[in-house]
Amino acid sequence: MHLLSQCYLFKGLSESQLFRLSEIAKEVQIQKGQFFMKEGGQAEELFVLKEGAVELLTKVEDGFELPIAIFRKPGDCIGTSSLVAPYVYSLNSRCVEDSKMLVLKKTALKELMQGDHELGCTIMRNLAQHLIGRLKETRQELKVHFK
Repeated sequence: MHLLSQCYLFKGLSESQLFRLSEIAKEVQIQKGQFFMKEGGQAEELFVLKEGAVELLTKVEDGFELPIAIFRKPGDCIGTSSLVAPYVYSLNSRCVEDSKMLVLKKTALKELMQGDHELGCTIMRNLAQHLIGRLKETRQELKVHFK
């Protein structure tokens, strides 16, 4: 439960809400070099990093992938495309170290969110705030190229 409270998506949730989330989370181990999300694939799962490191990549052309980010901090969240239609992963992900993650199935998470509207609204508000922050960062990076 402590790990879930470190994830930005779940900030502001009560202990009982975090407990219900922990009940649907399953711990998995993924070996170094293994891919676990495929760009363009159906987004059926949300991942919360427990230990290890995960690299996000995007396919630029055949045989070439551009690294986008590396997540190393416990509580880092991967696969938020599973929360928003059309439920398609926008990046590839690969473990760059042996890693442990909590996996939350989209269907189980959606049921929780529909059954507890406060929980659902908090998660979606946190996601929106995070994505707005990422959009601002991207705009700043683009401005650098046009100065």
